[in-house]
Amino acid sequence: MEGHSISVEQCKKVTATAVSSVDSFSDKQIVLSYEQGRIVVTGSGMKIINFSKTSGSFAATGNVNGVRYLQKGSSLKQKLFK
Repeated sequence: MEGHSISVEQCKKVTATAVSSVDSFSDKQIVLSYEQGRIVVTGSGMKIINFSKTSGSFAATGNVNGVRYLQKGSSLKQKLFK
């Protein structure tokens, strides 16, 4: 898959493209995988409303507090001591 995008609308809805899998989810956190690593969406009342493995589209609703990227192969030690 070429590139990806992620969008947060009014802290209530998050959409993403080029998502390869949903690794874990709860009402407080959703972890997504994409080609370069992972995306962690945090908040409360989180609910997945759409995920298509074939198209890579993803959507969730809830109170979105944050979105974090985790790159493949980088450890906490590597991030701290760049």
